[in-house]
Order: sequence, then structure tokens, then C-alpha cells
Amino acid sequence: MNNKKRCEWATGQFKEYVTYHDEEWGVPVHDDRTHFEFLILEGAQAGLSWATVLKKREGYRKSFAGFDPEKVALFDEEKIQELLQFEGIIRNKLKVRSAVTNAQKFLEVQKEFGSFDNYIWQFVDGKPIVNNWKNMSEVPATSPESDALSKDLKKRGFKFVGSTIMYAHMQACGLVNDHTVDCFCRKREFGISK
Repeated sequence: MNNKKRCEWATGQFKEYVTYHDEEWGVPVHDDRTHFEFLILEGAQAGLSWATVLKKREGYRKSFAGFDPEKVALFDEEKIQELLQFEGIIRNKLKVRSAVTNAQKFLEVQKEFGSFDNYIWQFVDGKPIVNNWKNMSEVPATSPESDALSKDLKKRGFKFVGSTIMYAHMQACGLVNDHTVDCFCRKREFGISK
């Protein structure tokens, strides 16, 4: 880990956490499988720390078919029970079941909009919202956009998609850039000089 200036939450953390901040968080995503991955991971995080989820990311990748929504949508009760015995993931019954439900709903959204990406980016008019936070205490837990996205996903039958979870998804997938103004990632991603 180098001496680059980062968002507060990424400093003093384990290597994978810093790498996640430096290489993924806030980078615009247009790949449906990546969107599905973050839907599962952000839902799993509810009530827990992101560090906990990140440490189990490989376990999720293995047990959730490489985050393939078509395969996860077909998980039956036997598979769900098998997952609930696997220590490589967060073994919360509601969260595991919600991943299967969300996979089914994800496929419905893809069918309606051509891709989940087309669907989700409409909530920010197709381009990232770039914020100008001086420190992490200014960063909100939700936004009008995450409220609207959450409401629409719930209406479609998705689970574990509250506004706070969806704001985290929007941050992770670059629909919102919440890197603080002094973070090298914000400057790198958007060519911002100040």
C-alpha cells in the first residue's frame, strides 16, 4: 500500500479492501453480471461491515455460480440448504433466499429493458453523479435517486434493496462518485484537477 491520498474509509485497512477502493469503488459499471454481483454482496452486507463481505467475496463467487443470474435463479431448496451450511458466505437464511429471488427478478428486468444496466443507469440520467465531499462525514446514506431506485425494485419484487443498500450499490458501481475531493481515485476517474 502506497502513500497516495485515499478516502478515509480505505486507510489502514487490509490489502483487498484498499485494492477494492483503488480499482473498483466508484468506477462506472456497465456489465450485468457485475451489477448482479453487487446486488448479492450489498444485500449480504445489511447490518454488517463491508470488510466482512469483502473477505467472503470468493466464497460468494464459488457458491453463487460466478454471479450468473440465470444459474442462481434456478437454485432450489436443496441448493439453498447446502449454501446455508457453507462457511464461505454469510449464512443468513433471508439473505440467501433473497439472492435467488433477486436473480429471478433480475432476469425479468433484463427482458424488459434489454439489460439491467439500461434499467439502473436511467436513475441517474445515464451519467455518474459526481459529488464534492471534503470528508466522509458529508457523504449521505441515501439520495433521492437511491430512494427512487429502491422503491422501483421493491415494486418489482426484489428483496434487501432498501435505499441505503441501493445507495451503496450506486457508489460501488460508479453511478455516484463519492470519492472525497482529495482522493487520488476521484481525480483519476474524472480527470478533475482540483
